[in-house]
Amino acid sequence: MADRLPVIVFDVNETLSDMTPMARRFADVGAPEHLAPLWFTSVLRDGFGLTAAGAQQPFAAIAAGVLRTLFSGLDLTRDTDAAIEHVMEGFGGLGTHPDVPDGVWALHDAGFRLVTLSNGAARVAEGLLTRAGIRDRFERLLSVEDAGAWKPARAAYAHAAEACGVDLADTLLVAVHPWDLDGAARAGMATAYIDRTGAPYPDHLTAPTHTVTALPGLAQRLS
Repeated sequence: MADRLPVIVFDVNETLSDMTPMARRFADVGAPEHLAPLWFTSVLRDGFGLTAAGAQQPFAAIAAGVLRTLFSGLDLTRDTDAAIEHVMEGFGGLGTHPDVPDGVWALHDAGFRLVTLSNGAARVAEGLLTRAGIRDRFERLLSVEDAGAWKPARAAYAHAAEACGVDLADTLLVAVHPWDLDGAARAGMATAYIDRTGAPYPDHLTAPTHTVTALPGLAQRLS
């Protein structure tokens, strides 16, 4: 990677997208807003578990199933199926974090190839980046649905490298999730931690190659 610029691989959910508006979707259907982060972490838990067991389900299917469990017994303002649909539709209106567009432009202008790799569907990333006006900065929008395993399994990261025609050593994963960065590092990628919250990085996971507080800082770090 010292001889050429790495392909930069972005996580999508929470790294590029600001998912805080999803809490409002829960409130809309009469569910507590604090269920939103529990829902998302539960989706990841079940996706990871299926991958560890050698199985796979699409993100949307798991997300809907977890919602059905969380909504069980709640006094919702609409029927369960409609409530699930309303929450899931929230993905279609999410925006990026404020630092994302400038950071993406800076990295693209510096000559880096940019792709996304999500545990969700590629169409979600497509809509997110289109709404942000930065879709054309990305070469590929990839999903683990085509890899046969969720991140942080090595197969997911290998799928991204293969799709880009490079070795894993010639890629760099950008994420806000330490578990994702750890998986990428163990697969042979360089990593960049976007620490927007100031949370300490877990000692039990592989330390990131780079740490910045906002995406434009990564462009400065790599230039």
